[in-house]
Amino acid sequence: MALSDQFNNYCERLGPDFWSEPLNAVTNAAFLVAALLAYLVWQRKTPNDYAGLALVVIVFLTGVGSFLFHTFATRWALLADVIPIALFIHIYLFFALKRFLELPWWVALVIVVGFFGFTPFVGQLVAPFVGSSAGYVPALLAIFVVGGSFCRKDSRLGTLVLQTGLIFALSLTFRTIDEPLCGQLAIGTHFLWHILNAVVLYSLLRVLILHRAG
Repeated sequence: MALSDQFNNYCERLGPDFWSEPLNAVTNAAFLVAALLAYLVWQRKTPNDYAGLALVVIVFLTGVGSFLFHTFATRWALLADVIPIALFIHIYLFFALKRFLELPWWVALVIVVGFFGFTPFVGQLVAPFVGSSAGYVPALLAIFVVGGSFCRKDSRLGTLVLQTGLIFALSLTFRTIDEPLCGQLAIGTHFLWHILNAVVLYSLLRVLILHRAG
């Protein structure tokens, strides 16, 4: 397929036009707000932590990429959407393992590489139940595993990670039911995935920053 080929993956999209998914497009502003709020916390708490700043930038790019996908709906726009998301998941996991669980950097790196290879396998297993959302299930599991382990070292921040996992589970639910409910809800539910996922990303960044700040 060519990079210019279009997709029609979501309930709200009714045609090839730029604004065929207005809610899905506009709600990407939530990611920009999340990035801005996280940047303000980072600037105040840990202005020398460039790993945290890089993750803030990735959240901003997530909003931009998702907006491009829900407007142009092409293969190149899909890449602009999924690449920042994948970067955030794997980079955040690395620093969560290294900082929250105090693992050596090389152990954290091995786990992240294993997670990367493990994700497609898990996705195939759960795809019959959650459809196109299957690729995000490993990230959900990682939040709960890391959060549960983190609670032993810092109950307050670890609990925040677990609470974020619950929000992500709800967010993932709205992403999953977008197509099945399309006949009953013309606007779909994917826009709620954007809003709640922005909350998830901000919350995860906030935990990373607060932990770094001590």
